[in-house]
Amino acid sequence: MEIWAFWKESPGLPPRGPVGRAHPISKSEKPTSSRERESRAKGREDKGKKIPQEGAGDGEIQKFDGAGYDKDLVEALERDIVSRNPSIHWDDIADLEEAKKLLREAVVLPMWMPDFFKGIRRPWKGVLMVGPPGTGKTMLAKAVATECGTTFFNVSSSTLTSKYRGESEKLVRLLFEMARFYAPTTIFIDEIDSICSRRGTSDEHEASRRVKSELLVQMDGVGGALENDDPSKMVMVLAATNFPWDIDEALRRRLEKRIYIPLPTAKGRAELLKINLREVEMDPDIHLEEIAEKIEGYSGADITNVCRDASLMAMRRRINGLTPEEIRALSKEELQMPVTKGDFELALKKISKSVSAADLEKYEKWMAEFGSA
Repeated sequence: MEIWAFWKESPGLPPRGPVGRAHPISKSEKPTSSRERESRAKGREDKGKKIPQEGAGDGEIQKFDGAGYDKDLVEALERDIVSRNPSIHWDDIADLEEAKKLLREAVVLPMWMPDFFKGIRRPWKGVLMVGPPGTGKTMLAKAVATECGTTFFNVSSSTLTSKYRGESEKLVRLLFEMARFYAPTTIFIDEIDSICSRRGTSDEHEASRRVKSELLVQMDGVGGALENDDPSKMVMVLAATNFPWDIDEALRRRLEKRIYIPLPTAKGRAELLKINLREVEMDPDIHLEEIAEKIEGYSGADITNVCRDASLMAMRRRINGLTPEEIRALSKEELQMPVTKGDFELALKKISKSVSAADLEKYEKWMAEFGSA
């Protein structure tokens, strides 16, 4: 297996070194014994050093040195490093204009205007995106990283969970050390409620409590908290949850900006239909605005499922009653049939919305009490 780390210079920030990418790390590779002894002797001081890579030319490419950590732990997190440019832009996300504006102010502008965001205007330590599932929270996080030009760590709760005692805390500590090394960095933790539920409950495990404590300690050490913080060293924590009421109160306080990601509006639903169907031939009698009205209350993921199912209806009719040999003999042109209005009506009968009115009321009540948009 090969794990790659990518980066490029962020616009408006002082250059950090030559643009490039590190050589792959293979599990079969082992450091030389002299390097290993030297790394262990120097300990944490070695983690921020520059390691020249072959083929890098005259310059040096910085690569994280995980001395003091198990190599498998380092590689597990390296796999979660996404390119400095995830290639998701604001325009790729339908609707959610208010959420985009809030995220731009909370995360992007401090990178572009570091001299302004100081003192009381210092950047937020963390941002929590709250909303029903399938509303585009992960896409928004990637768009933020693209706009900032930061290294993007896409971390799930399973990445920070281990069956071995004490290893989960090490993973959390290692994650933030790597984030500081590759700064400026955006750490995106999806479904953060699964690792940071309320403390003190009867079903809380001791290992879970230690992980929460370590995460809280690490979050206290990130963000633009000091007057003379260098924006090129900024680490921003972006988190997302579908269950904000389950999050520990101490973590909620550290995620200072809490933004609601709602279901798409009528305009947003029409945009999502256009995005999903841009490569699909449609009958002239289809009016996406009419379909958008019928799918009120559907999430972005629900709308994608409706479009996918409708686009398959014509194919299902075409192969109905055919033998496997006849199906394999069909040409591509024979399957290129336009989607009809009836196809969408059938798809809507089969696919219901996944978010109930009671769920929406619960989100709105939580935001009214704890939101800070």
